[in-house]
Amino acid sequence: MRRPGGGRLARLSRAVSGRPVHSDRGSATLWSVGAIAVLCVVFGVVLAMGQAAVARHRAAAGADMAALAAADHWTEGVSEACARADRVAAAQGTRLVRCAIVGETSDLTVISGQGLFSAEVRSRAGPPGPPGPPGPLGSTGPLRSA
Repeated sequence: MRRPGGGRLARLSRAVSGRPVHSDRGSATLWSVGAIAVLCVVFGVVLAMGQAAVARHRAAAGADMAALAAADHWTEGVSEACARADRVAAAQGTRLVRCAIVGETSDLTVISGQGLFSAEVRSRAGPPGPPGPPGPLGSTGPLRSA
């Protein structure tokens, strides 16, 4: 019958050093568990960032479409144009939180997602305004070939 820790090498090592020998047995398991835990945390962070990006893109698309819908129906009145924008935003999986119609221009805010992964986007739509200041080389609009 063998005694615990009583292998021939262990007895020889104890005799030489005068102290008990500690085994490395099982240390690879601990390192593996630690590496798996770190990988799980990294994977969770990547998933959270992806969820936040999806909420942001969904909010931007919903806001743009709702603003276009409201600007398209400004002649029917502010309440009807905002109601149309609300329906379009809901169809996109977003929520309309602010709607303002000034002349032919709609200005609204939409929220997508919930809690930590929510995104709020503001969008405007309407006819182009007067030309702005001259751009590079004195051009006042898009580049055109001569």
